[in-house]
Amino acid sequence: MSRPGAFLVVIPARFASSRLRGKPLADICGKPMVVRVAERARASGASAVWVATDDRDVFDAVRRHGHQAMMTRTDHATGTDRIAEAARLLGLAEGEIVVNVQGDEPLIAPELIREVAQSLAEHGEASIATACHPITDTESLLNPNVVKVVLDHNGHALYFSRAPVPYPRDNLALSQSALPQGLPSYRHIGIYAYHARFLQLHSRLEPAAIERFEALEQLRALWHGHRIAVAVTAHAPEAGVDTAEDLERVRRIFGAESHPV
Repeated sequence: MSRPGAFLVVIPARFASSRLRGKPLADICGKPMVVRVAERARASGASAVWVATDDRDVFDAVRRHGHQAMMTRTDHATGTDRIAEAARLLGLAEGEIVVNVQGDEPLIAPELIREVAQSLAEHGEASIATACHPITDTESLLNPNVVKVVLDHNGHALYFSRAPVPYPRDNLALSQSALPQGLPSYRHIGIYAYHARFLQLHSRLEPAAIERFEALEQLRALWHGHRIAVAVTAHAPEAGVDTAEDLERVRRIFGAESHPV
């Protein structure tokens, strides 16, 4: 039985990427990106950190740098499916908490990983936990690439959307220069903690129309009645790596940390 508050991290690392092929192995100041992510995850206090990959080169690189890795199938539709396979391979008990840390987040804060795991532990009625931070500008609220989440009074997600929710109708009708004070609008942060029992159920859940139209996988869980606890953080996390430009930005940050002025 795991100790109270314990959690483990699984990092799904798929070699193929539509924008940046071989992204997990991209060098960041002498180490592959996925190894940088594993280092951040290890600093979170996780009881174990595993990289779940479909590529032997990624597997070998992770092991060579002293981290745990496992081979998973190549045909998973989502990262959540890969996490679920990892949970099965590890033989996790139903109540164990697994945090999904994306393999392209080398700047993720260890504190955020720990906070999301703690949120799920504290919300026993929830199947999933995730995170958000306040939106403070109209540009972000109106941007469909910024995923918004609306919360209930217990800190559970009511809905996720690419649309501006909640919509400050009267204020935006007058001006789009500033948001009204106190608007409870939050930007979703794409990190998730799951109970192992939900991971085994996830692949059997019927996809939902709202999930398909919004292109947001987490809506499937809400549509089927599962609760998602949402930890509210004060600030936006550092952006991950989707493009070659993102990779250069991250390299500069790591380089500055390694050679402070």
